[in-house]
Amino acid sequence: MANNLENRVALVTGAGRGIGQAVAAKLAAAGARVAVNDLDPARAEESAREIGSAAKAFAANVADKAQVDEMVASIGSELGPVSILVNNAGMDHAASILDIEEEEWDRFMNVNLKSVYLCTRAVLPGMIDANYGRVVSMASQVAEQGAINGGIHYATTKAGILGFTRTLARQMAKHNITANAVAPGVVNTDLIRENVTPENLERLKEMIPLGRLAEPADIGHVIAFLVSPAGSYITGATIDVNGGMRIG
Repeated sequence: MANNLENRVALVTGAGRGIGQAVAAKLAAAGARVAVNDLDPARAEESAREIGSAAKAFAANVADKAQVDEMVASIGSELGPVSILVNNAGMDHAASILDIEEEEWDRFMNVNLKSVYLCTRAVLPGMIDANYGRVVSMASQVAEQGAINGGIHYATTKAGILGFTRTLARQMAKHNITANAVAPGVVNTDLIRENVTPENLERLKEMIPLGRLAEPADIGHVIAFLVSPAGSYITGATIDVNGGMRIG
């Protein structure tokens, strides 16, 4: 798959660490010029440095339309039009519905779901003009089965991403734009360690037939395939990457 993304420009949101950084690194290794987005400018810059010369940092709040539009315009000027979008930015917090206040609910809807709409909407005109585009959005196995340790607001946003992706795929197919979702299981990231106790992580690991947590690179491999020429006939799909924790 070396250099099969040459001359493509990819935007990966929430790429300052974890899954997003692994995805950005994988796309850069495949030849893409990669816009590394994060809310934290320092984290975006550090991630881009670690990835190498093919990556450039673009800090922005992807839940804010003005910032998204400015970021996409800057990427176009500095790297070229975005032809690959990976909607990865998100947040999680284990909580019962009875413990979630309206402000927190709205924040999750904005960061996890509205950002997917804003970023996709911002890059679509360029993709349509080029008659080419690849959009991959990060869902979760909790969208399909409900959250075990996560919050109900998190699961709701991830389920929304599935509906968004399937409809986007139907609407954009005539423009040679594919849209897919990736639904990871439990991934060994800072985010999961911040929200799940070590004891619960061990219990989750015991539920995974392959016997281990996913690593961020496991998700990066799948996304790199979906946006590559080899994945060009896949659209509207949800790819489960969960080690067999959920089958069917």
